[in-house]
Amino acid sequence: MTYKRVLLKLSGEQLAGQYETGIDPDFAHWIAKEIKKVADAGTQVVIMVGGGNLVRGANVAGNGIRRVTADHMGMLATMINALALTDIMESEGVKTRCLSNIFAEQVAEPFVHRLANKHLEKGRVVVAAGGIGRPYMTTDTAAVALALELDCEAVLKATKVDGVYDKDPNKHDDAVKFDNLGFEQAVADADIKIMDKAAIGLAMEQGMKVVVFNPMEDDAIAKVVEGNDIGTTIS
Repeated sequence: MTYKRVLLKLSGEQLAGQYETGIDPDFAHWIAKEIKKVADAGTQVVIMVGGGNLVRGANVAGNGIRRVTADHMGMLATMINALALTDIMESEGVKTRCLSNIFAEQVAEPFVHRLANKHLEKGRVVVAAGGIGRPYMTTDTAAVALALELDCEAVLKATKVDGVYDKDPNKHDDAVKFDNLGFEQAVADADIKIMDKAAIGLAMEQGMKVVVFNPMEDDAIAKVVEGNDIGTTIS
């Protein structure tokens, strides 16, 4: 099976690559080439980028900064990442459009459902900036919501590990990896930390498949799109 339309969720930490903050251009160019393979093969791709490499809203709230303002700062961080990724992908020959869920007409097109669909149908990759445009919503939740809105067949959640484990594999040598995982267990088990519970709950409610995988191997994204059993499928 090959997915016809997917949403790829990239974190800000992944865009930082070898650095603690900012954007690693080497990683961004590499991931652009990996996405190009998928787009050239005919799969329509939406990318939701996080902003944790620059500002994580929940972490900067306090000391006079309201949570709503902090989340707006996080949305602007995703905008910076989305603009950089758009240019880098274009430089790699990927037709790309940056659409924003916050008002930023000088630098990005506004996210409009019909416009996003038109870009995808013309073979352009759509990079979504600004999360879902509202505070108290993580980019994981925004990714699931956007995937539903655009009729994607799956959310591809890129992580630093090769799937979902029953506990942190970086801390526990006996951690066991799941090849498949039910939504109910993903929501109920506190030791399973993949996405925030709101994102998993929305995916469960609407039947949106989520594939958690490590994109850092050559052709990993293409293998997921082609339906190969890598990572963990939550459904």
